Amino acid sequence: MTPIAIFVLFALVAEFVLHRVADWLNVESLSPTIPPAFEGMIDPEAFAKSQAYTRVRTRFVQVPALLSLVTTLGFWFAGGFQWLDEVVRGFGWEPTATGLAYIGLLFAASTLLSLPFSVYSTFVIEERFGFNRTTPKTFVADALKGLVLAAVIGGTLLVLVMYFFERFGNNAWWIAWVAVSAVLLLLQVVAPVWILPIFNKFQPLAEGELRDKLLAYAKRVGFGLDDVFVVDGSRRSAKANAFFTGIGKRKRVALYDTLLEKHTPDELVAVVAHEIGHYKRGHIVRGFLLSIAQLGVIFFCLGLAVRSPALFEAFGVEQPSIYVGLILFSLLWAPLSLALSFGMTAFSRRNEFEADRFARETLGGGEVLARALEKLSVDSLSNLTPHPFYVKLHYSHPPLAARLAALRA
Repeated sequence: MTPIAIFVLFALVAEFVLHRVADWLNVESLSPTIPPAFEGMIDPEAFAKSQAYTRVRTRFVQVPALLSLVTTLGFWFAGGFQWLDEVVRGFGWEPTATGLAYIGLLFAASTLLSLPFSVYSTFVIEERFGFNRTTPKTFVADALKGLVLAAVIGGTLLVLVMYFFERFGNNAWWIAWVAVSAVLLLLQVVAPVWILPIFNKFQPLAEGELRDKLLAYAKRVGFGLDDVFVVDGSRRSAKANAFFTGIGKRKRVALYDTLLEKHTPDELVAVVAHEIGHYKRGHIVRGFLLSIAQLGVIFFCLGLAVRSPALFEAFGVEQPSIYVGLILFSLLWAPLSLALSFGMTAFSRRNEFEADRFARETLGGGEVLARALEKLSVDSLSNLTPHPFYVKLHYSHPPLAARLAALRA
């Protein structure tokens, strides 16, 4: 094996082991009794159910993770990358179409492998714990819509990237970076209006006390908000959520209808205050710029990798090409992406604390938001005692205990 092959093999196995160790530590940290910090917030039956939910979901993810590793290594060592390249070249198409066929077939195979696990997760695990409201019809429709969007948006980006790398040589990485960044910025504008409504209905919040309070609060903190939207999240899950999306005049604050069912107007104002806090503290812009910077690093490294015969040699590919290079680079980049994810999740958790603090300061206290977070955690069966290492690896939000302590400090 070449040095690159040894590095990728070690990295893929190490990443798998790292996640399994994190899972094991997280399950081991589950408490048989309610921690003092949560006494009075959750009853013993609900607490036991949340612990069971964590155990079941943790056991479940082991299977697709192992299957993914085994199929990736098996395809690699069986010469699959070279074999598939010979197949698509045999079609006699021009390079761009050949590349789309190569990547599309791998994407289709990956989707088919993951489909049974998605079905089991939705209709068995989520059903068992009372969350699932997705019908088979909705599930199939969502899957088909997702595939169409992936083909349209992902296919367009692939065509651009392959064209630039074929056409511009050593300058291709920064030209592709600029072009893809422009597309991502455009998506920030159009997604709230044209893409998200493909999956969910966004209805303006009805006239009444809640709408008046939300608009009054937004006006008081200087946040331009024409309306608040209600999302029909109950079509798919009993879990509640709220989010901020879009930029400029396209920005939206959206509340799931399941959130409206279980929270008081004051708690909902606190939830929206947290979402507005992300905007007012610059998290949306900083997060986007950070993503663009990371994308620049990826394209720079991609530019080096696809020009290196050693990368193709490591995976047994005889004839270098941009489209095969994109797939091989994704395997090479995976361990580096994992290392970067520690910093990204830490950045996200810090932003969540800042948004909580904004809500506390503008509402004159943090108790109302704290109560809302408690309800959200109990209703979604969140793990109240996650292991610190698991948090660092996976959590984009701080654990509930840390957030409550900060809000009530």
